[in-house]
Amino acid sequence: MAILTISRQFGSGIREIRHEIATALHYTYLDKRCILDEIRERGGKWEKWAIEFDHSTPSTWEKYDWSFKGFGALLESVMLSHSIHDNVILAGRGSNFLLEGIPHTYRIRFVAPMEQRIERIAVWESVDRETARNIAKRSDRERAGFVYALYGKDLNNPQSYDAVFDTGITPADKIVNIVKDALLARDKLKTESAQNLLRMRAAAARVRAGLIIDTRLYVPTLEVLCTETELVLRGIVRNPDQYSRIEEAARYLAEDVPLKVELRFRL
Repeated sequence: MAILTISRQFGSGIREIRHEIATALHYTYLDKRCILDEIRERGGKWEKWAIEFDHSTPSTWEKYDWSFKGFGALLESVMLSHSIHDNVILAGRGSNFLLEGIPHTYRIRFVAPMEQRIERIAVWESVDRETARNIAKRSDRERAGFVYALYGKDLNNPQSYDAVFDTGITPADKIVNIVKDALLARDKLKTESAQNLLRMRAAAARVRAGLIIDTRLYVPTLEVLCTETELVLRGIVRNPDQYSRIEEAARYLAEDVPLKVELRFRL
């Protein structure tokens, strides 16, 4: 089946909508708990950093720090690895940008009038309306900053989604039917070529994450690109020993995917 990515404003009230879609189409919902469970398996402080950075705007220092880069790379790898298996809903965290260009992906965003969001948040958090308003504004700011730090993209740009639903205008049952029909239509676009593109992206993310979080390989400048047939590793290294260690690790992480190494020595 097609892949669904969901972006939402906090307080837009989509729990019922999300549940109905997942239940009707037998979709798995990849939420924060699932992501943390997988990141926890990496050991070290990655779970701590995942909790600290998730949906929060990093400071200027944090944005370029190794820990944030590592968390971002792990996050992308986890989301893409689940996308390969289809029948999945990816919740927020810039997943719409990560899956951009994948034909059998339906990328949607939920918004709602501020006053309705305030009412919901006040109930959920047991706070007064003014506090709820501040929570909504802070959430909007933090989520937008988090996505911009990872992808350099505007979370609130409607052009970044296949559809934007205002839950204050469109009834929940109508939204559910629209999304279900759209996913069934997108499923027809799941060709072998589209699946291969997704697999290559997932492989590139896996290699990048593995290299970044390996403290023995520290490489400030590193990127892993993908074509239809191979991965391309680029970066700047200090010496032949570092070159060899990075290449060996990258080929191991790439598994059976062809890898071209284009590392350069620092001048």
